[in-house]
Amino acid sequence: MSLASEYRNQFQWRNWQGVLEALAPLRGQTVLDLGCGIGDLAAELAARGAGVLGVDANPELLEYARSRQIPNVEFRNVDLRGPVELGITADGIWCSFAAAYFVDLPAALWSWARNLKPGGWIAVTEIDDLFGHEPLSARTETLLNAYCDDALTSRRYDFRAGRKLKGHLEDAGFSATKSLILEDREFSFHGPADERVLEGWRARFERLKLLQDFLGGEFDAVRKDFLTCLMRADHRSLAKVCCSIGVKDPSS
Repeated sequence: MSLASEYRNQFQWRNWQGVLEALAPLRGQTVLDLGCGIGDLAAELAARGAGVLGVDANPELLEYARSRQIPNVEFRNVDLRGPVELGITADGIWCSFAAAYFVDLPAALWSWARNLKPGGWIAVTEIDDLFGHEPLSARTETLLNAYCDDALTSRRYDFRAGRKLKGHLEDAGFSATKSLILEDREFSFHGPADERVLEGWRARFERLKLLQDFLGGEFDAVRKDFLTCLMRADHRSLAKVCCSIGVKDPSS
């Protein structure tokens, strides 16, 4: 399964309506979609009357996004890890499932905010505790927690970013106005997973090469235990999908 195909499947499992309804009316606004992927959220923002600039560093995803020819949406190949100068002043910034790649998120937010007008808004959505599901064996839980700790120490990814979003916004000079916990049928649910959700998790494990390297000979056992957990009637998710919305200082 290609990454673009995974993204197409995942969109239906998210409660994006909950975030979109928390925003002020978008008609006539210019919105940056940072980490836009295949453009699903850019399309939703544009459907509500915004002009959207979607940026991503993945050429495969951008090729698919451009092929959709979404009205009032432009896509650019931009590496968000460097200084981001897009040549526009936006009314709002949307960022979903990209923030965890920035371990020093306040610095990244500050860089992105240079493209945001004073008083403009930002909405950041991120998963918290991706592998937080139970019941797992003690060994699986220990290994997955160790991997998450290693990813943070190595500055690759913050698997616990969701709980930190509000503080990160405030550290970057935003006034945090709303914090939401979103329903999610892939990451945050109880009981057995839908077969399509299981397929998505299988594909995720296949592309998590760093996890495979970290676990070595224990990878197959961990993957089997995790997928079995998702299929159980007594499965419970500890993971959460978190969103924080903030406003840039009007005087900045």
